[in-house]
Amino acid sequence: MATVKELKATARPKSGKGAARAERRAGRVPGVIYGDNQPPVTISVDDRELRQRILAGRFLTTLFDIDVEGKKHRVIPRDYHLDPVKDFPLHVDFMRLGEGATIRVSVPLHIVNGESSPGVKRGGTVNIVTHALDLECSVDNIPQYIEADVGALEISYSLHLSDVKLPAGVKSLTREDATLVTIVPPSGFAEEQKAAAAAAAGGAAPAAGAAAPAAGAAAPAAGAAAPAAGAKAPAGGGDKKK
Repeated sequence: MATVKELKATARPKSGKGAARAERRAGRVPGVIYGDNQPPVTISVDDRELRQRILAGRFLTTLFDIDVEGKKHRVIPRDYHLDPVKDFPLHVDFMRLGEGATIRVSVPLHIVNGESSPGVKRGGTVNIVTHALDLECSVDNIPQYIEADVGALEISYSLHLSDVKLPAGVKSLTREDATLVTIVPPSGFAEEQKAAAAAAAGGAAPAAGAAAPAAGAAAPAAGAAAPAAGAKAPAGGGDKKK
């Protein structure tokens, strides 16, 4: 079962930009709780606490029990907005979760055994193509991350979604043939491969060419038979003179 964390919030009776700015001046972040066929609840949470939760990572895949003046709401964060300059939270949205609910989440991809990969040992680099996977699962079975084992990858080889085993009850919303990780060759690798192939081809050429002189050596042997055959003519001619 996924870990559920506690978060305190205060009901925010007023909505609108003016009320939201007033909350931020007071060191709080405006937000809303919605979903589960219930009316939305406007709230505000402590700016420092929310910032710590976001910076801790996996914020959008963490379940929370939000205490709003004594009433708890089981939620999951769905979105948050940061100031484009100062990078502090401006607003946060929470989705209320019913019992046994199924949700869609984006879960990070963790690479394992990268250093032991034969491709990396030969100078290649692990290139993460897909950093997160879109999954569908129950709210009690949200994985913190999905592992991608690249310990057997050679240079220029890839790991696809079909090569990764997902936890039970978790369904991927991404194509099975999606590329997750590749081992990128080092600089100059292609030239080295071409040079090695050329050297191998060049080493085989003299052996093949050596057969030509052997075949050509038969010509003088055949030509040597002509004088031997022609030598009979003088012998015959001598009989006529006698």
